[in-house]
Amino acid sequence: MTAKIIDGKAVAAEVRAEVAAVVAQRVEAGKSRPGLATVLVGENPASQVYVRMKQKACAEAGIESFGYNLPEDTSQEDLEKLVRELNADERVNGILVQLPLPKHLDEERVLAAISLDKDVDGFHPVNIGRLAQKGRKPQFIPCTPAGCMLLLRKNLDSLEGVNAVVLGRSNIVGMPVALLLVEANATVTICHSRTKNLPDVVRQADVLVAAVGRPEMVRGDWIKPGAVVIDVGVNRIDDPSAKNGTRLVGDVAYDEAVEVAGAITPVPGGVGPMTIAMLLQNTLKAAELSDKQ
Repeated sequence: MTAKIIDGKAVAAEVRAEVAAVVAQRVEAGKSRPGLATVLVGENPASQVYVRMKQKACAEAGIESFGYNLPEDTSQEDLEKLVRELNADERVNGILVQLPLPKHLDEERVLAAISLDKDVDGFHPVNIGRLAQKGRKPQFIPCTPAGCMLLLRKNLDSLEGVNAVVLGRSNIVGMPVALLLVEANATVTICHSRTKNLPDVVRQADVLVAAVGRPEMVRGDWIKPGAVVIDVGVNRIDDPSAKNGTRLVGDVAYDEAVEVAGAITPVPGGVGPMTIAMLLQNTLKAAELSDKQ
């Protein structure tokens, strides 16, 4: 068996094209252009790359982008003050504070300061709380988990009753995607560093979401034949044969898994492109919500 390759780039391109078309219609109808504010504290190279990619994607979709680059030693008070100013800025529909923040800053306090109506990252405690409650709807769903769910829905007729295993329990991916799978009526197991007989648990999965941050941890013989594998991991490893001496791999040993799974996301080109696409979709949604206020 050779797995179907789930092309995240293609699905993300569809989402981005849909967002761009609706934004163009909004502007033509005389409505405001959606606006996204990105806040970057410090000089983390990976964060700088991510923010530039988000700003470029905004430009391509017709969304206005407001960038705020703050020094590493920015105080908690000054960062929260900026967030409050952006909350009050009518040009800004979405606020994205790039994580991780420098260690001296209280991440939870910063995220809680973002207006619920502008929380396009979906990390506000109220949004996560609503996600965890049956019958409640969050204003926004976190972007990477939302992207994972869209890829699953495009490759499965239904998630009802399937055995889903989520490997990893981070606030950013693992826990939100598990909650979304529960909402979709899957039977969900969350695995972590203290899970006993981990390979055996993973082998029960009709759907596996790997988001643990350990390169190629999941081996081919961990995977149930025909399972759908969503690999969220992005890990850089040494590779002397590569041009720059390194290459990106996921949390799943792709070359092994592709021979067993029914469908699988590659790294890169799987979940990664979906995150920015869903951010654009959330920013458009925020603009549409502001129209009704």
